[in-house]
Amino acid sequence: MDHQNKHVAVFAFPFGSHLMPLLNLVLKLAHSLPNCSFSFIDTHKSNAILFPKPHIPNNIKAYSISDGIPEGHVLGKNPTEKLNLFLQTGPENLHKGIELAEAETKKRVTCIIADALVTSSLLVAQTLNVPWIALWLPNSCSLSLYFYTDLIRQHCASRAGNKTLDFIPGLSKLRVEDMPQDLLDVGEKETVFSRELNSLGKVLPQAKVVVMNFFEELEPPLFVQDMRNKLQSLLYVVPLPSTLLPPSDTDSSGCLSWLGMKNSKSVAYVCFGTVVAPPPHELVAVAEALEESGFPFLWSLKEGLMSLLPNGFVERTKERGKIVSWAPQTHVLAHDSVGVFVTHCGANSVIESVSSGVPMICRPFFGDQGVAARVIEDVWEIGMMIEGKMFTKNGLVKSLNLILVHEEGKKIRDNALRVKKTVEDAGRPEGQATQDFNTLVEVISRS
Repeated sequence: MDHQNKHVAVFAFPFGSHLMPLLNLVLKLAHSLPNCSFSFIDTHKSNAILFPKPHIPNNIKAYSISDGIPEGHVLGKNPTEKLNLFLQTGPENLHKGIELAEAETKKRVTCIIADALVTSSLLVAQTLNVPWIALWLPNSCSLSLYFYTDLIRQHCASRAGNKTLDFIPGLSKLRVEDMPQDLLDVGEKETVFSRELNSLGKVLPQAKVVVMNFFEELEPPLFVQDMRNKLQSLLYVVPLPSTLLPPSDTDSSGCLSWLGMKNSKSVAYVCFGTVVAPPPHELVAVAEALEESGFPFLWSLKEGLMSLLPNGFVERTKERGKIVSWAPQTHVLAHDSVGVFVTHCGANSVIESVSSGVPMICRPFFGDQGVAARVIEDVWEIGMMIEGKMFTKNGLVKSLNLILVHEEGKKIRDNALRVKKTVEDAGRPEGQATQDFNTLVEVISRS
């Protein structure tokens, strides 16, 4: 089939950890469809981070659109403000990106791939009369919630926080308390972002394909079946980094050489991602627990938070602890010395942890993280929620002991290795994910 005239516009959601998984998918597609043009449409700020890379194939080009922040406007402390400003720019802003791409490539757009959170890209696809392919990047099971929003809200209004949502297929272990706040915000509380999220149950069935950035083999089968009934097509792509990207300078902070001197499965790795900052009293509790537990630890902590640590903590623990402002997380979790991951349960962190067979201690903060933590603890049984969903010194010491040394933690450790094996098998050339990827290539080729 001639792909010479195929032109895919790609719309990114330029926040959190959404960019790299989308670029990874586009890299794999561009490699499989060398004659097809891919126009990556994103804000100037995000493109400046993603595209100085010399190894991007020449059938991927970046185009910049507005981030929606008015000139001279100073962003407040609310982390969702910039999300709302970007989403408010709507389809007109996205159309500008398409005009830039079509003018340069001299090819009309034949297909749109978008981060599912940029729902106005569906309107663009409808205007152009081209297929719309949506990529779901939050924790996979959280997608189900947006098809049961009304039921969940009724349930939450009438039940205590620990009641289960047993009406959601495959996710009967979920509890009211695990729900994202955005899902429950109605009326005046609703933001542009929460409105977009809450429209997903109506929007996504209009996608030609919804692509899951996860492993079908780890999903509850009833959840997958339910989503397949509700969507035109559901495909799973293996979410691991593209081998087409050369490794970065992976050990500039010396983490891997430091881990190399520690015993197998002995180290606690602590990281809360790029967006979350735990409240100061919880940071202190984490430090006190790490000090009291006696376990070696590697803590990736943002530079600006170091001053909140207890006086003398760094000095007292320097023999067995290492604190860095950035760690090469994929490589750290894959290291034999790491025995547990203390995490906020962001989607990329969960993927990297299950891929490396590392048990998790979960402290979810917002969004889909509560759902992920519940799946980790009660569905896969490869980790545990921190006691009271908040760090205390005693709660974290107890969890570290249980997972790293206690006999009762052996089941969790064994399950984590079993899940790792499932993930390895899922990525094999004969696996379902390879077939799904080929189907996705076919959809783009026929558009």
